[in-house]
Order: sequence, then structure tokens, then C-alpha cells
Amino acid sequence: MSEGEGSPVQPFPVRIPFVEDLGLTLHRMADGEAELRVDIDERHHNSWAVAHGGVVMTLLDVAMAHAARSSPGGGPEGGPGVVTVEMKTSFMRPGEGQLKAVGKLLHRTATLAFCEGSIFNVDGQLCAHGTATFKYIRALPGQGRTLKSLQRR
Repeated sequence: MSEGEGSPVQPFPVRIPFVEDLGLTLHRMADGEAELRVDIDERHHNSWAVAHGGVVMTLLDVAMAHAARSSPGGGPEGGPGVVTVEMKTSFMRPGEGQLKAVGKLLHRTATLAFCEGSIFNVDGQLCAHGTATFKYIRALPGQGRTLKSLQRR
């Protein structure tokens, strides 16, 4: 599962500096599904020299959020923004090497998206699985109650 294998890297529809810093790449985002990858290196490690749970959870969160944004009617920019309302993650095995996350939209309403995501290692073994609920929003009230819009590319 190298960079050249499967879907090519495509730009994220919105700018997420934290995701850029982690080195996550988007490979597919369409019809309620999304695929992301990351090459685990030392900056991603916990004290056991494997992927930190926070990196794994972020990978799941971003994959599921992009699946939620890619539902029909989302348009080329991926539809409205989403914020995570809740998320549950189960860890099955350590994440090492290149990890692939697949997010799927299970159900949506006008305001909520219910998703699941899985992370696989290069051997196709399941490393982690998560479920999450996202709220669709067009703007986010920030500090001082000013509205913050999505950082579209």
C-alpha cells in the first residue's frame, strides 16, 4: 500500500493545519466514503514506538468527517462543514508503517451524520475501528461569538 498504489493523492477540500502537520493524505472522497493514509514515523509515536492513539483517533475522525461531507448533494467542495459531536474508538493492534483509514457515512439527517471508520495496516489487518456522530454546520461561533467560516481551498 504505497503512495502509488490505489487512489492517487488529492487535495483536501478545506484547509486543516493540524491534519497537514500530521502528514495525512486524502485519496478518495465521494458518495459517503473517504479514504485517508498516513506514513507513521517517529513524530507520530507513543512511548512504545508505535502510532499514538491520538494520531489513530485523528485519522479516524478526519476520514469519517470527510465521508459525512461527501454525501450526495455535497458538491465538488464537499458540502457544509461538520463538527464532531461524539466518537468512540476501539484499538485492535498497534499502528505501524503506512496506515489506511476508510470512513463511511451510515445515515444522515438534515443536521446530523452517523459514520463508521476503520484503520488498516499494510497487511490489511484491522488496527482500529470507530463510530462517530457529526453535526452539519455552515459557520462556527468563535471567541467573542464571531462566526468562523470554513477555510476552503
